[in-house]
Amino acid sequence: MYPFFDMAHYIYTTISIREDIYQTHSSGSPNFPKKHPLSCWFATMFSCFAGGMLANILLGEPIVSVFEEHQHVALATLVWYLIFYSPFDFFYKLCKFYPIKLVIGMMKEVQRCKKVSDGVKHAMDIYPDSYVIAVLVGTAKGAGTGVVKNLQRLITGIWIPTSNEALQPSFPTKLCLYGSVAFILQKKGIFFDVHENLFYLGVMAFFIYFKLSSLIMHIHDPAAPFENLFSSVLFGGMLDALKRARTPRPASKEKPAGATSDGSMSNLDKSKDAKKKE
Repeated sequence: MYPFFDMAHYIYTTISIREDIYQTHSSGSPNFPKKHPLSCWFATMFSCFAGGMLANILLGEPIVSVFEEHQHVALATLVWYLIFYSPFDFFYKLCKFYPIKLVIGMMKEVQRCKKVSDGVKHAMDIYPDSYVIAVLVGTAKGAGTGVVKNLQRLITGIWIPTSNEALQPSFPTKLCLYGSVAFILQKKGIFFDVHENLFYLGVMAFFIYFKLSSLIMHIHDPAAPFENLFSSVLFGGMLDALKRARTPRPASKEKPAGATSDGSMSNLDKSKDAKKKE
């Protein structure tokens, strides 16, 4: 996976951080990375290696071991510098060029699928009978950047507590969750009796397909209609709708013509009535 797919991950993550800083920071200007390069670099490194750090926390392993291979840190730092400080934003605009953006997005999903698979495998080697831990580690390893977005924003001086993956999970996080469950079922031989490599290619194809759907057709959450349906059935939404339908509405009293909200006649109608009396 090194260096091409890892570079795609670093590019995609760094571009996301750059755009998030420009959109959410109070200054809203490109001067923030120039005034605070250390904060910008630390937030980028934190997000680029967030998946491995979260997985290590869940499994009780050293957090800093994700920085053990210096070539990965050097590559991520190079990408960070080019995205934020290349002359005339050349590298940023090059990566945002639509065909190149599609290629980077597909490579990013290939790497994400591998992270999910490696996370599930590593967790099941340590806890072979704990499906929950395997799902948590696989999801954290594949979608760590989105999970730690609030902490990444905090490093750059922004705090938005109402925006996090627990309240508003993004579709990549959901996809990593679904992929973790699928890998567990395949490893246990439940529902999926196919070769491991063939199954891996199938899951990777789904990851790439949904990414292309987001970039080309702007379908950002294909699971939303099904989630709304299940929510209405399982979490009381349908019962609330039936209750509202059965509750009779209070009959509204018709107001006489020319009457105001408190039932009295308007000044115009009063003047007309006085003229009639004269």
